[in-house]
Amino acid sequence: MSSPDKKQVHLKTKIFHEVSEYAMNVCYLAIAFASFIQYRRLILAAHDITYTNYWVAVINALILAKVIMIGGVFRLGRGLEQKPLIYPTVYKAIVFTLFCGLFALIEHAIKGLWQGEGVMGGLAELLGKGTHELLANSLVVFVAFFPYFGVKELGRVLGEDKIRALFFQKRAEL
Repeated sequence: MSSPDKKQVHLKTKIFHEVSEYAMNVCYLAIAFASFIQYRRLILAAHDITYTNYWVAVINALILAKVIMIGGVFRLGRGLEQKPLIYPTVYKAIVFTLFCGLFALIEHAIKGLWQGEGVMGGLAELLGKGTHELLANSLVVFVAFFPYFGVKELGRVLGEDKIRALFFQKRAEL
């Protein structure tokens, strides 16, 4: 195979890997966020309040899965990888939760500019949700990230193929 052919095959492999990882991230996050949205719906239903924002889970999953991949490019949370797995897991969950918060600020600032309200107008919309909702959203993201990064750290140490085999193959095949 010639050098340009090797580069093309490598590029296709890399694109496939990135798209697969993004899809898995979206699926995991959508399920995690949907469970919290269902919880919110049930709590509100107990007070005769209808809550139907089910697509929020999918939209948040699509956005945060990309934020995770961008954070990976910047090598966020890599400082404690030689410590026992609990340290990098908690550290990455915290760092990426803060990174998602930063993205939310940037998103609302750009939205404010786009709508002609200015940066502060966009940020005022985000902050207008109130401290309790912002903290609750951050907690949901952190709780969703904790097992996510736990499995990622196991994959880093044991190998992604081993983790994939443990989760998706019959035990007799291992």
